[in-house]
Amino acid sequence: MRYNIVLRYVGIVLLLNALFLFISSIISGINGDQAFLPLLYSSIVVGLFGAFPLIFVSASGSIKNKEGLCIVVASWLASCFAGTLPYILWGGEFNFTNAWFESVSGYTTTGSSILTNIEILPMGLLFWRAATHWIGGIGIIIFVLAVVPSMRISGMVLSHVELSPIARDNFQHNTRKTLRILLRVYVGLTLLETISLFMCGMNIFDAITHSFATIATGGFSTKNLSIAHYNSVPIEIVIIIFMLLSGIHFGLIFSTIFEGSKKIYKSIVVRYYILAIVTGIVLTTFNLYKDQYKNLFNALRYAAFQITSIGTSTGFANADSSIWPALAQILVIFFALQCACAGSTSGGIKADRFVMLWKAVIKQLKLLRHPNAVISVRIDDKIIKSDILAMGVLYLCVYLGLVFIATIFLVALGVDMLSSFSGVVATTGNVGPGLGTVGSMSNFSHIPSLGKWILTGTMLLGRLEIYGLVLFMLPQFWKTN
Repeated sequence: MRYNIVLRYVGIVLLLNALFLFISSIISGINGDQAFLPLLYSSIVVGLFGAFPLIFVSASGSIKNKEGLCIVVASWLASCFAGTLPYILWGGEFNFTNAWFESVSGYTTTGSSILTNIEILPMGLLFWRAATHWIGGIGIIIFVLAVVPSMRISGMVLSHVELSPIARDNFQHNTRKTLRILLRVYVGLTLLETISLFMCGMNIFDAITHSFATIATGGFSTKNLSIAHYNSVPIEIVIIIFMLLSGIHFGLIFSTIFEGSKKIYKSIVVRYYILAIVTGIVLTTFNLYKDQYKNLFNALRYAAFQITSIGTSTGFANADSSIWPALAQILVIFFALQCACAGSTSGGIKADRFVMLWKAVIKQLKLLRHPNAVISVRIDDKIIKSDILAMGVLYLCVYLGLVFIATIFLVALGVDMLSSFSGVVATTGNVGPGLGTVGSMSNFSHIPSLGKWILTGTMLLGRLEIYGLVLFMLPQFWKTN
């Protein structure tokens, strides 16, 4: 492996982080808050670390698959470490463990927080916190590949590693155009939501930061009560719409708007995703009506927002779902496990794999009746090969196994069962809030330090879809050529 090439590409990623740190420091300077120097110093340090490999390592026309995997994982880890700097320099509640937790939660678009008082943070630091969502939402590597023209050839390998295999299926373009499509949709949705939230009464700063968090399906808010702070139905409706859009494969959104394609309406995954969300909202509404809310409209309002927020892995809140009845809480857990579609910014197992699981079950039932039959599994117009089907089902099993093991560790550390299980589900799915003491109106500050490190591990495993990070950590990965 050519480690110098790996360092060069990680350096480019660090320069991207340094740029956003510098923008955050400008905002802090204009506002005259105490985060100016921590952000400025952080941008300089991260920028120097990013520029150093570019000076001494020449560009390479191509990279190997192993190098691509190393670049992607190392870029995520380096970005998360870089993200801790302004938090540590600012101080407050941020020791190193807490800063690492907040940084990883931001970049992986999880949205879980250790902060007991978010509103005490200076404006510049709040912007940086939201920016980590926006950088990580589309994928750190995808963001860089889309804006750096010199990385065309290498981009094929890097994007192959960064994009989930099931996310690539709906792109019918070459690698470069695919990346530009992702970025156009991402930026376009962010601008549209910012304008919409501003028109609904948010100030421009809150509109931008909440748009960053929504389109990245992240969930970091600038307010302690999240979206409940605004107590505004129009704001909630706008956010619901953009959360739903951000959970759909970006390639389908682009082809529908710019190419006149109707694939988005025909996609069985999109139809299942929307049907599942609507069904969850209806069931939760009736479960909350009279038991939790005496008014049917209020039951619908809070059910629609919370289920959409969890079901897209965004994690915003307009109510405390940890005090909801059992059925509503079970639905919250289900949607925190499943989340939205591949090719979006959503986390979780993905609706695509649930569709594949259902198709696999149907196929197996048919084979039991007709053992010699040749049965093909189709999703839309594509035949899904048996090995891909098996990989999808295997990933689901590995994912649930990871949740189970991490829950055991948290319980062993003294965290109660509900908070442990829901917290692990929420962090692995990059959802944010869980139930119990880590609910939508609570935080993760009380979790033991070792527990916070375990949860940041599940965030990264969930964001990188497990296998890449596990392979990176294996000694054999570094021994082979």
